[in-house]
Amino acid sequence: MAKKKLSLFEDIAHIASKLPWQVSLILAGVAYFGFHHFAAMPPTPFQTGAGHIGAVVTGGLIRTVGSVMQYLAPLALALGALVSVFNRRKQSELHDRVAATPHRGALEKISWSEFEGLTAEVFRRKGFQVIERGGAGPDGGVDVELRMGADKYLVQCKQWKSLKVGVATVRELYGVMAAEGAVGGFVVASGDFTSDARSFAEGRAIKLVHTAELLKMVAETRKKVTSGLTPAVKPNQAEAAATVMTHFCPKCGSRMVLRSSKKVGAAGNEFWGCSKFPGCRGILKTD
Repeated sequence: MAKKKLSLFEDIAHIASKLPWQVSLILAGVAYFGFHHFAAMPPTPFQTGAGHIGAVVTGGLIRTVGSVMQYLAPLALALGALVSVFNRRKQSELHDRVAATPHRGALEKISWSEFEGLTAEVFRRKGFQVIERGGAGPDGGVDVELRMGADKYLVQCKQWKSLKVGVATVRELYGVMAAEGAVGGFVVASGDFTSDARSFAEGRAIKLVHTAELLKMVAETRKKVTSGLTPAVKPNQAEAAATVMTHFCPKCGSRMVLRSSKKVGAAGNEFWGCSKFPGCRGILKTD
């Protein structure tokens, strides 16, 4: 079935709904003042000549677009922010339902989109900034983007109830991580992983989260909220990033980050570098 073509307004609102609602509201303000600036531009004085006529036409077009978009774009972004708030509330309620019955059956009863939402909520409660990038189907590639300071992490969700997630999925994520400059990644499954997938993930800053691990994360994040640590009080970066990084600097003991060499003759080669760089220059070779 062909995907329904969306209008510009719907496209903007859809993108905004995937962002944190605070970001969408800030963008709404920026959009209004930005387009209002173009809408308020003074008309270009008319003069004869092809170049001057073109400038008059271009100026008129810019003012027209600005006049429309100064209202349309902020409205779409604000609507997207409302949808984002609604989706976050649904994800929070789903998280609490699964936490109340933490077993595999609870995961198998939810849809693939709810599974992605649950995963997003778990990482949100762990202190990450979450951007949902889910595709139009159960296998939309990277489903969630995580931010922790300047560090970027990618998450792929697989709600496979009968098959184990294979090495091809992990390789795919690793390729996207390299292309986008992500320092780590997660593959979250409602099942398990093949031995090849586990072997490939070792030493590559990719954490494979199977059913038991995911339910454990749900339980841990529920405890933090019920004990008074709300999602607004975020854990520090080291605690959140520790779920991916298991390598530690041999010089200072800080966590290691997967980096790519820029030296001539070794460009593209990967190594583990200390997160305290340039204060500490400890490195480890990848496996």
